[in-house]
Amino acid sequence: MDLFFQTLVNGLLIGGIYIAVAAGFTLCFGVLHVIDFAVGEWVMLGAFAVFWLNFFTGVDPLIFLPLIMVLFMIVGYYFQPLLQRVITNQQSNALLMALAFTFGMSILFRGSALTLFGFNQRSLTTFLSGKNFEILGISIPALRFGATVFAVLVTLLFMFLLYKTKLGLAVRAAAERQDVAGLMGIDSSNIARIVYAIYLGLTAMSGTFLGSIFSVHPDMGLRYTLFAFFVVVAGGLGSIQGAILAGIMLGLINSFVAVYVGGQYIFLILFTVLYLILLVAPKGILGKGW
Repeated sequence: MDLFFQTLVNGLLIGGIYIAVAAGFTLCFGVLHVIDFAVGEWVMLGAFAVFWLNFFTGVDPLIFLPLIMVLFMIVGYYFQPLLQRVITNQQSNALLMALAFTFGMSILFRGSALTLFGFNQRSLTTFLSGKNFEILGISIPALRFGATVFAVLVTLLFMFLLYKTKLGLAVRAAAERQDVAGLMGIDSSNIARIVYAIYLGLTAMSGTFLGSIFSVHPDMGLRYTLFAFFVVVAGGLGSIQGAILAGIMLGLINSFVAVYVGGQYIFLILFTVLYLILLVAPKGILGKGW
């Protein structure tokens, strides 16, 4: 029984950080209608950026979280028009073109990282690494707990921005109907750039925690790309609330399969679950997706 509750807690904790990745990914699809196949590589680049900052300065990696957020938001803001240009005038195949372009990006980023950094796995050590505390006999890793607190705070701020501010209203309007939003005076192009910037910032910061909890290496991206796809599709394409529930589900499946079945079966079971969800609820868990 102790093992069950320990596994449950570990699943909830790691599920929290997946939510932070999925929230931005879901919003990106909702506004830009782009499935970013390079989401895992943005996680990887965020982890490597923090690793090298820590390597050269010796400063705790978690201190760099705001800097990573700003740097990748700038990258996203100026990179998004390039992505937009690829799908412009390709309305009949816009989704396919975006998928092909981001798939090429993922290969480019992964190949470049392998060339520059090699195959070796690297570790990120923070002031929370290796520390644990107990609640009711259950050991809670301080780093995973910190990552979950971060994810919850970021998600709450994200939801506040989306539902309680004028910018959030403009984002939701653009996600619903860009043509109508344009008639209401909303600059959909600028909104798309802001959304992509937020998405990259959240994803890169999540990479900091994932690199600290596990390891940093060029091949880490594919795993998180598949995880992101599970969360977004299971939660319902474009549904933030669904992505939150699916992120928790992902963490629990990961944890229980690794402990009771075997880590090598995670993706088999994960996508079997996804298949069953889509059979029962094609629009996602809450039925609010596309």
